[in-house]
Amino acid sequence: MASFLPESYNLASLVVFGALALLSLLAITVAIYKWVQFMALGVGRRRRAEEILDNWLSGKADLAFQQAQQRKSVLARILQAVFSGVQAKPGDATYAEELGRQTAIIELATMTDRMRTLEMVVQAAPMLGLLGTVIGMIDAFSALALSEGAVDPTVLAAGIYTALTTTAAGLAIALVAFFVANYFESRIERERNMIETVISAAIHGRLDPTRKS
Repeated sequence: MASFLPESYNLASLVVFGALALLSLLAITVAIYKWVQFMALGVGRRRRAEEILDNWLSGKADLAFQQAQQRKSVLARILQAVFSGVQAKPGDATYAEELGRQTAIIELATMTDRMRTLEMVVQAAPMLGLLGTVIGMIDAFSALALSEGAVDPTVLAAGIYTALTTTAAGLAIALVAFFVANYFESRIERERNMIETVISAAIHGRLDPTRKS
C-alpha cells in the first residue's frame, strides 16, 4: 500500500498537467475562432457605417440602402434592417427601430458565442493548478513520512518544486485567457454602443455636438 500511494499521486499530477494543457489548447482555439469570426462579421468597421449613415441622412436614401445591402459589417446589416423598416412603414419609427433591434440581438448573440468558454478557462485553470499542487504536496510529504532515517532535503525540495509548478501553470493560463476574454468583451461592448447609436441616428437623426443651444 505504501508503494502504491506515491505512484497514484504522480499519475494524478500528470492528469492535472494534461488537463491544464487541454485548457490552454481550448483557450487558444477559441481565441483564434473569435478573431476569425470578428473579421468575417465585420466587427468594428465603423467608418463604412458612418459613410452609409451620412448618405442616408443627407437624402441619398437609395445609395445608402445599396451600400447597406452589401452587408459587409455588423453595423451595415443593422442599418439595412432599419432602412427596410423606414421604407416599409415611413410613418412608423417604432417599426424600423424594432427591426434594427431584432437584428442587433442576432448579431450580438453571434458575437458573444463561445465567450463563456474563455470565462470557464479563466475560472478552471487556477483551481486545477491548485489541485495539482495539493496532490504534489501530499505526494512529497507522504514520501517523507514513509522514509526511514534521514531524508535528503533536496529530494523533498524537488517534490515541492514540482508540485508548485501546476499552480504556476494554472495561473499563467488563466491570466492569458483573462486578457484575451477582456479584449473580445471590450470589442463587443464598443459594437453594442455603436449599434445603439446608429439605430437612433438613422431614425431620429444625429446630434451635432458643435451646435449651441
